[in-house]
Amino acid sequence: MKSQIQTLITQSVNTLQQNDDLPQAINLNIQIERTRDKSHGDFACNIALMLSKQAKCKPRDLAEKIVAALPASEVVNKVEIAGPGFINFFINEGTTRAVIGKIFESGEAFGHSTVGRGKRVQVEFVSANPTGPLHVGHGRGAAYGATVADLLAAAGFEVHREYYVNDAGRQMNILAASTWLRYLESCGETITFPVNGYKGKYIFDIAADLQQAHGDSLRHAADAVMSDLHPDEGQGGDGQPDGDKELHIDALIERTKSLLGDEGYKTVFDAALNTILKDIREDLQEFGVVYEKWFSENSLVDSGAIDRAIGRLKLSGHLYQEKGAWWFRSTDFGDEKDRVVIRENGQATYFASDIAYHMDKLERGFDQVIDVWGADHHGYVPRVKAALQALGDDVDKLDVLLVQFAILYRGGEKAQMSTRSGEFVTLRQLREEVGNDAARFFYVLRKCEQHMDFDLDLAKSQSSDNPVYYIQYAHARVCSVLRQLDEKGISWEQPDDAVLALLDNEHEQALMTRLTRFPEVVESAALSHEPHQVAYYLRDLANDFHTYYNAHHFIVDDVALRNARVALIKAIRQVISNGLSLLGVSSPEKM
Repeated sequence: MKSQIQTLITQSVNTLQQNDDLPQAINLNIQIERTRDKSHGDFACNIALMLSKQAKCKPRDLAEKIVAALPASEVVNKVEIAGPGFINFFINEGTTRAVIGKIFESGEAFGHSTVGRGKRVQVEFVSANPTGPLHVGHGRGAAYGATVADLLAAAGFEVHREYYVNDAGRQMNILAASTWLRYLESCGETITFPVNGYKGKYIFDIAADLQQAHGDSLRHAADAVMSDLHPDEGQGGDGQPDGDKELHIDALIERTKSLLGDEGYKTVFDAALNTILKDIREDLQEFGVVYEKWFSENSLVDSGAIDRAIGRLKLSGHLYQEKGAWWFRSTDFGDEKDRVVIRENGQATYFASDIAYHMDKLERGFDQVIDVWGADHHGYVPRVKAALQALGDDVDKLDVLLVQFAILYRGGEKAQMSTRSGEFVTLRQLREEVGNDAARFFYVLRKCEQHMDFDLDLAKSQSSDNPVYYIQYAHARVCSVLRQLDEKGISWEQPDDAVLALLDNEHEQALMTRLTRFPEVVESAALSHEPHQVAYYLRDLANDFHTYYNAHHFIVDDVALRNARVALIKAIRQVISNGLSLLGVSSPEKM
């Protein structure tokens, strides 16, 4: 209905311009809001206040002109001017009732729109390093990113979902070294495991599979592996310098590569990468999260994208060399310091890969690129945008959404999470405990920039305090009424407007008005990237329905009234199903 009112106002403004009552060159920004007080109508518009200065006219006087020039409409019952110049629109009850027929006609597509006009949007989310299983922190990014993508698709955008696989770099080398050391232990070698190696149980499992597949062919004596390495943290003393865990792990990586050789190292590296990546893929798929593309960081090297990006930055004069390394002048674009892109040893940094990746995204022709990152990456945003600006790309096409951490509480105690130590709750464990539905819903119940405390006890409860249960229960209640109709052998016919006019009590009017708002909520949630708007809407709709259910009977003797009320609750069921589907949540028929 907002769009219909916008059209009426636009036509009125055009008429005033044709009559020279408004200047031809005006900035027309029509803002329409739902009113909080029903006595003020259904919608309010401040267009007269916005245009008064340009029109050189008092807001209330301009409002009178706009109202007088409004074309006739079956949607609007009356229009009033309030306060300094607000225009309030009262919608015909017949228009509100018509939403039931629209819902039946559109079905699963009700709430969808074409506001996106087919613009191509890439949404990259999760993109966790494949160094361990996904934990509950990754789960929030997964649920949020997937829902934002689905909302954009519902709003008429062409959406491309992508996972960036960090299958290159130091962390992957630490993973490979950690896996090999556990493999050596399984072969009977006594190894002093590095302080900052990956210690999770999954490393032992990968090592065991490696030993089963390759026997002792990758085995080397512990002394050959560990001798003469830079001391690890806590290993200084006896006149030796204090240990440094980072220098120790780097030395261990080089020793691993040297002893195994290219082929052996690749065997270990691929075993760790492929096992963990397979686990991540399966975990996300079971969570209802799918991608059009899994983009490999290594492919940026193979395709020459990193070299091209570095070359472009050199040609534009935004790189300089110092002490053998190449630096990007990110301070020229407001960053706090310059950043290394090529190390002294000639290796590209993570930042160089990210520059090349974002260059590649824009080269693929996306109209908008959305990155969903963890909040701990907030400092990374300005340097990536600086690099795109230096490349001459349109920085406004990149939108970075930061997702705050999800903190899990079980029995009132906070669960610890650390990928390297292995002390974390996996997304799979969470799903097994509370179910996919509760996990998906709770993850999007807050704005992404807000911290989130995930209460397991609440997520598992079957009460009105649990929002996802409360909403699903509304859907199941409607299904129960429909089953009762079948059991009683009572037929139902879709009513016309005259019969729907029987829906005249306060609860029914409120429910039909609530249903008309669903398309607006979906569009707003999509454009603002705020899935919680849909979650809140569904909770309010469920509350209205439960109140109605407890106050009125649906299977009544009056055939016309029965058909009208059943039509209303069937429409409610469809909208609940549509909304939950956008959030990745199921709509059970029985609970």
